Amino acid sequence: MKILAIETSCDETAIAVVDATGDEKAAQFRVLGNALLSQVEIHKEYGGVFPALAKREHAKNLVPLLEAALEEAELLREDTQAISQETHDAITKLLEREPTLDEQLLAFLAETETPEIDAIAVTAGPGLEPALWVGINFAKALALAWQKPIVAVNHMEGHVLAALARGEGDALEIKDVAMPVLALLISGGHTELVLMKEWLAYELLGQTRDDAVGEAYDKVARMLGLPYPGGPEVSRLSESLRTPDVGCPTPYILPRPMLHDGTCDFSFAGLKTAVLYLLKDRDGLSDDEKAQLAYEFENAVADVLWKKTSRALLDSGARTLVIGGGVSANTHIRRVFTEKIASEHPGVELRIPSAALTTDNAIMIALSGFYRALRKEFADPAALSASGTRSLA
Repeated sequence: MKILAIETSCDETAIAVVDATGDEKAAQFRVLGNALLSQVEIHKEYGGVFPALAKREHAKNLVPLLEAALEEAELLREDTQAISQETHDAITKLLEREPTLDEQLLAFLAETETPEIDAIAVTAGPGLEPALWVGINFAKALALAWQKPIVAVNHMEGHVLAALARGEGDALEIKDVAMPVLALLISGGHTELVLMKEWLAYELLGQTRDDAVGEAYDKVARMLGLPYPGGPEVSRLSESLRTPDVGCPTPYILPRPMLHDGTCDFSFAGLKTAVLYLLKDRDGLSDDEKAQLAYEFENAVADVLWKKTSRALLDSGARTLVIGGGVSANTHIRRVFTEKIASEHPGVELRIPSAALTTDNAIMIALSGFYRALRKEFADPAALSASGTRSLA
């Protein structure tokens, strides 16, 4: 089954073509084409993602990325096509809020044959609704023109499946998954623990009561005067002080919110506020002091994430732990979880995605799209809509 996947939930525009075989017990995936553009440089001056700008960039980039992904997949066939007036008008209507996107797409469709794909998968949420709508309406237009079914994908399920996938290069597989699976999903907008007892059926065990962990990273980075995106910058400073088997003496002590409250919920607002109050009492920090504070902040975050996850592992009896979302790329978090699983939960298998699959991408949307398509869970285009808060569980 060939899946064309579209991802526009935030500030990455991505399209991938994935050839999937197998079933829910064992599936193989071959990435035929993968095109992605990040908007990080564009949003830097705002210190975060500006939704209207993200929406505009998605509309500008979707058709070129579609062409690039299909060409890489060797599915791009140039040939003049007649588009009926009815289809032309319907596509124009679908894309009326995205200036020039309808013109770009209609020109592309008039010059290329329908590619040999079986379904179109598109992120329907969670995410920034203006950004999501661009991808959804683009998928609807392609489905109409090509007469292909649509799969509406939950962005967070994509992160879970990307973490379960193993492989190198363009070849991935998902098999031998010991159930139940516990997923720690950590990103700029999410911090949650989700249990999967049965394949693709989820139960929420815990979530943040305020800031997501990625949001806390970005806010602390801003307090330290670090450039956007802040998470990698905080990590860079922290790692500069870490040496094998040697702890870094630091004058700073930060709280570990809700560490012993007995729940699987998180809170990072207090940790962020503690950094703010600490900085208020000082007239700026030296580079060394910034690194020491970043070091203590990362230790506090990792302590909380691990304590809550460990509790969830014990409570749920999970046999597999996956970590997904953009913050799963963090070096210290990966290190802590790898060491702690081996020492405290040796019977649990840890799966963490490759660096390329930690950020938002269309490959993970294709993985979810495949499994949902296997179940014939196709969306009604007329009813398909964006949801900024679409829950996985």
